[in-house]
Amino acid sequence: MSSTYKDLIIAMGRVGILGFGGGPSVIPLFRYESVTRYHWVEDEEFGEILAIANALPGPIAPKMAAYLGYKEKGAIGAVISILAHILPTVIATVALLSIVHVLEFSKSFKDIIGAVMPVVAVMLGQMAYEFGAKAIKGLGIIVGIIVLVLSFIMLNVISIQPAIVIFLFLVYGAFHFKLRNKFLNERGK
Repeated sequence: MSSTYKDLIIAMGRVGILGFGGGPSVIPLFRYESVTRYHWVEDEEFGEILAIANALPGPIAPKMAAYLGYKEKGAIGAVISILAHILPTVIATVALLSIVHVLEFSKSFKDIIGAVMPVVAVMLGQMAYEFGAKAIKGLGIIVGIIVLVLSFIMLNVISIQPAIVIFLFLVYGAFHFKLRNKFLNERGK
């Protein structure tokens, strides 16, 4: 489906405006816009984009916006996507800063912020479940569980930098599917 600059502006603006809580919380919104609504990429490609964006330094959201804009409309699309993603937030932040300073001691304001956090957690949980289900479908349950345990150990026990862990599993994934396909081809003969 060919997109227009208007589609890029609306999609990236929507993600920028509705995204709350930082980079990881906007990933489900990016996924919805790029995979479900506009069909710019398939789920598998979105997972690859996410892994690469996580491995690169800097905030993830502008990298995702840039990639999707570039994929659809080249360099100009990348610039437009980044601006459409960040400008509404920048403008709203500047405009609302004075109001936040007035309301920062209000109990109602703190309650509203607290009520949004579970929604973000559910969105991240749903996305993690869907990616996990696809990983198990592609790798098998045993390898999927082993990868999950290894990831947990490397990230939380050994405290390896997340970019290194992502890179290691990207390399593993490349070899895993090559070996799997070679095995299936030889077995089919």
